[in-house]
Amino acid sequence: MANTFHKWLITGANGNLGRRLIDALMRHTNDQVVALVRSQSAQAQLAATVDQYPQRFAVSKVEFNDTEAIKQAAAGCQIAVHLVGILKATKTASYAAAHEESCAALLTAIAATKIEHVTYLSILGSRPDAVNACLASKGRAEQMLLDSDVNSCVIRVPMVLGEGDYASFALRKRAAAKLAVVLRGSSLEQPIYAGDVVAAIRQAAMLRLDGAVDLAGPESLSRNALTQRAAAVLGSTPRLLSIPVQIGYLAAGLLTTLLANPPVTTAMLGVLDHDDKVDPTAALERLGLDGLTDLDTMLRKIL
Repeated sequence: MANTFHKWLITGANGNLGRRLIDALMRHTNDQVVALVRSQSAQAQLAATVDQYPQRFAVSKVEFNDTEAIKQAAAGCQIAVHLVGILKATKTASYAAAHEESCAALLTAIAATKIEHVTYLSILGSRPDAVNACLASKGRAEQMLLDSDVNSCVIRVPMVLGEGDYASFALRKRAAAKLAVVLRGSSLEQPIYAGDVVAAIRQAAMLRLDGAVDLAGPESLSRNALTQRAAAVLGSTPRLLSIPVQIGYLAAGLLTTLLANPPVTTAMLGVLDHDDKVDPTAALERLGLDGLTDLDTMLRKIL
């Protein structure tokens, strides 16, 4: 892989997974990368990589519905990785715009380019007819890509844990507390290490995989059990208080009514409360991956 030259287009490149993917490509291949971001602050996050690899890495600030700007940025690229998505919709950022409209714009933009393959990162449980607004929107975006003329692979994942990301911070905070309040402690989590997700994206692109794969971590366990496993890594012994999910939905509904930009919405809560229990064996075989980072190793890395 390191001796083959490719040029990648990565949208939403300033996120945790985008930065990890860029780092892996810069360090382990001779490939070039064009990173697309929406803001100057996001562009600034990647400035050090531009300075370090000026001949191989470039960042463009574009709106993800600007087909002409995306088309220009994609010139010469063979591979696209679409990492644009949101868990929480707001009055200025809808699920349709983040998922469906961005996918439609990407497909229109790359139609006249050399891009041969698109990898799209999605969420376990996404499907066009899902009751949850976020999962339904993701599902419609997936279908758009899978029905298109360009070879596309959708990788659906559950909670992703990586060094320095929000999910890991929240887990650490909960595991280190004396009293940890857990929303529906019996809810099943199947976290996957961020490094494994990046490896899956690279493999999907290199193999030009077509279709969807459901990829999750090696172990499905309750939210209470995950908190306790994380606490064991930290050497803490929190007392767990599990509250019914209905209370969470009531609180989210109230916050949505009272605040213009609530910290949590009912749709967001529905995604986070999804029970994840899948066998990753078939996905690993399709992706040509030998295995996954085990849960305890993952927790030691992130905590």
